[in-house]
Amino acid sequence: MSIVDSLLQDIALPRMIRVRQNFAATTLPDVAAAVRAECRKPAIAARIRSGARVAVAVGSRGVADLPILVRSIIEELRARGAIPFVVPAMGSHGGATAAGQTDLLGRLGVTEAFVGCPIVSSMETVQLGVMAENGLPVLMDREAMAADGIVVINRIKPHTSFSGPIESGLVKMITIGLGKQKGADSCHTFGFGQMAHNIVAMAKIKLREAPFLFGLASIENAYDKVARVVAVPAEEIIAAEPQLLGEAKANMPRIQFTPLDVLIIDRMGKEFSGAGMDPNITGRADTPFVTTTQSVACMAVLDLSETSHGNASGMGLADICTRRLFDKIDFDATYANHITAAVLPGARVPVIMESDRAAVQVAVRTCNRPDMSRLRLVRVKNTLQLETILISEAMLDEALGNPGISVLGPAEDWEFDARGNLSV
Repeated sequence: MSIVDSLLQDIALPRMIRVRQNFAATTLPDVAAAVRAECRKPAIAARIRSGARVAVAVGSRGVADLPILVRSIIEELRARGAIPFVVPAMGSHGGATAAGQTDLLGRLGVTEAFVGCPIVSSMETVQLGVMAENGLPVLMDREAMAADGIVVINRIKPHTSFSGPIESGLVKMITIGLGKQKGADSCHTFGFGQMAHNIVAMAKIKLREAPFLFGLASIENAYDKVARVVAVPAEEIIAAEPQLLGEAKANMPRIQFTPLDVLIIDRMGKEFSGAGMDPNITGRADTPFVTTTQSVACMAVLDLSETSHGNASGMGLADICTRRLFDKIDFDATYANHITAAVLPGARVPVIMESDRAAVQVAVRTCNRPDMSRLRLVRVKNTLQLETILISEAMLDEALGNPGISVLGPAEDWEFDARGNLSV
């Protein structure tokens, strides 16, 4: 028996209870129809000229119904005689290569065959100006800049590394996504303490110098479904986004238990959060510029999604991971994200355990709960899908006293397979 096995052999795990977290959930019944209606508003439709080449900027996040959002925009542009094409707008993601960014779009379901137009991917940029206060260059995707018009598509949501009036949405897509790796690097030069200012200041220059037509913003509900879409004229994006962000924050899911001794996350990944595990859910951020409400003493993540294609950005915010997760890491892709963002904590490697059971046991052993009969442990699938979660038996009374929680069954033991990994 190894020394680690001997340290863990007497660590008992609490029985777990499955509960449902109930959130308000407005959902669009027909996303494509909603997009069409927004594009047909006079203030939007009048901007689309017949014969114009229009670049549609699409990012790398796990946006709900992203392929439908993109295809619907493409169809509306073509119906008005425009000639649309897609450009990846994802900064340094996709390994910071043109082919990698096209491949990443394909993994998200945005392919030429599905959306009905070419995907034109390049990492080349053109400079549109410099910021007066610090001399940072403002860079723009060359292919988008050569178009007659540009449309940006993105979900509005809280950012994972800073808080401000404008966080993750259309403005960030304009500044960082369409800046490609070099533009993203420029925006991150002075760290996330300046990010709330920089993304807006750079976007103002781009909106003035580049042929932006409009942005299509999506707002999701707590169940990862599109609640609303809104098309915003280019010159109104900066003024409109703070209100949209407030709406997005009100819709966000959360873990309705705090503080926690242990948080177990089955899977991290880019489709769940740009940080792999959303700090707005875990309370763990890689900068001090994010306002969070959760508190977790010890956190373990068990696996990395296939959709992340080895990008384990954010893993360092966990205390413990598994060998299974570690073996999937593409360090080039992961480090490219963190070096570009000039924030390294999320790229650090947590303590590695050989099995899920060992990872959970280490988290329990090191959480410093004096009375293990009162252990507050929560297990979630990921930080995006939080409707059904598991809580430790000691939290049952709290769950029963919360009208936003439904208890779905009795307390049950953990189920591990012969190798110590979770079977469900």
